[in-house]
Amino acid sequence: MPQDLSILHLILNAGIIVKAVLVLLILLSVMSWAVIFNKWRFYRRAHNEAESFSKAFWSGSDMDTILAGIPQQYPDSPLPNIFQSGYREFMRIRREATESESGKIVAGSGIDGVRRALDAAYSREMEKLSRHLAFLATVGSTSPFIGLFGTVWGIVNAFQGIALTKNTSLIAVAPGIAEALVATAFGLIAAIPAVVAYNKFSADLKRTGANMEQFGSEFLNIVSRHIKS
Repeated sequence: MPQDLSILHLILNAGIIVKAVLVLLILLSVMSWAVIFNKWRFYRRAHNEAESFSKAFWSGSDMDTILAGIPQQYPDSPLPNIFQSGYREFMRIRREATESESGKIVAGSGIDGVRRALDAAYSREMEKLSRHLAFLATVGSTSPFIGLFGTVWGIVNAFQGIALTKNTSLIAVAPGIAEALVATAFGLIAAIPAVVAYNKFSADLKRTGANMEQFGSEFLNIVSRHIKS
C-alpha cells in the first residue's frame, strides 16, 4: 500500500519529542517574524525622519523652532532626540551663564557638557535601535541545531523500529526518516530569515549610528562658535 509522506501527515504522526521540537521552531519563527516586521518598520521610520529632520536643520531654520516642532513631527526619533539632548544642554549652560556674574560660557566646560549630553543620547538611541537584534541572532544560530536534534531523535526512533520489526525495506524505513528530516527543514525555515534580517538590520544600525555620530560632531562645531572663551 502506498504511504502518505505529505508534510502534514508526517507532522501529525511524529513522535512526541519531534512534535515538541517542531512546535518550538514554529514559535521561534513566529516570534522572529514579529521582530523582523517591527524592526523593519522602526528602521524605515527612523531613516525617513532622519532625512526630513536633516533637511529642516540645515535649511537655516531657527533651532528653537526646530526644537518646538520635534514632539509633533518626530516623536521618539533617534536623530531628533540627539539634537534635543545636545541643544537643551546648551540652552541650560547658556541660561546659567546669563545668570552668573560674568555672563559668559566657559569654553571647555560648555563644550564638555554638550558632548556628554550628546554621548548619553547616542547611547540611549543605539540601545533602542539594537533592541531584539540579539534574539534574531540567537534564532539564526540555534534553530538549525534544534532541528538537527529533532532529526537525530527521529532517526534513532526509526532504527529502533527497524530493529523491532526486523524489516529493513525502504517502505518501512522511509516514513521514520522523512519524519526526522522535517525537523531539519523547520530549523532552516526558522533560521534563514532570522540570519538575513539580522545582517540587514546590523548594517542599518551601523549606518544610522554613523549618521548620528556625524551629526553630533557637526552640532558641536556649531555650538562651539556660540561659546565664548
